[in-house]
Amino acid sequence: MDSNRKLITPQALIFDMDGTLFETDTLLRGVHERIFRTLREEGLYMEPVPPVEKLLGCLGMLLEDIWKNVMPGSSEAARKRADELLLQYELEGLEAGEGSLYPHVETTLRQLKARGYKLFVASNGLEMYVKGVARFKKIADLFSGLYSAGEFATASKVDLVARLMRDHDINAAWMVGDRSSDVEAGKGNGLGVIGCAYAVYGRKEELSGADELISDFRQLLELCSAADEKVAEAGA
Repeated sequence: MDSNRKLITPQALIFDMDGTLFETDTLLRGVHERIFRTLREEGLYMEPVPPVEKLLGCLGMLLEDIWKNVMPGSSEAARKRADELLLQYELEGLEAGEGSLYPHVETTLRQLKARGYKLFVASNGLEMYVKGVARFKKIADLFSGLYSAGEFATASKVDLVARLMRDHDINAAWMVGDRSSDVEAGKGNGLGVIGCAYAVYGRKEELSGADELISDFRQLLELCSAADEKVAEAGA
């Protein structure tokens, strides 16, 4: 953690989705089983089914990189079909009420919005999935924008966050996430970075460059209050 850098009061908070707002394994375990059953039935992937933990460990990557890691040596047809099935089964699961937000996410987001912060999502996921989570979990109305690599075809999360900031004229923000790609996206755009240490999908060292680590989503309220107090003291 970079304790030498003081967090500046943000205009906006930019959140990753999987492993930050959404506890993805509560949806993905069942989806994973269905994907590989269908791939086997269609004769596209006949190798032993990789453990779901391997898929969960790749969350935060671009989809093309996820399948290369989860199914090494697989055909392009198998990876393309896996993309299709992942989105189909995720949306079906969400519509059926599967999957959960992390504790205190919705209430904390509502309090942050009430305090006047602009809220955004920046995810390497597919557009329909990112928007589907927000819609089915009833938090879509809290965000000023839901940005995904799937929608904007960005090569990295650094580029995705840069676009978001340009589109909404954001000069000061915090990037909140659980993976190294979130740290890179924040640092690459001159933002403060809050690492979500409660997530289990990545490795702790991925967040070593974060300015602060939180173990409970509600701690964001405390960090925002502390940053506001520093501004007030400086102006006194």
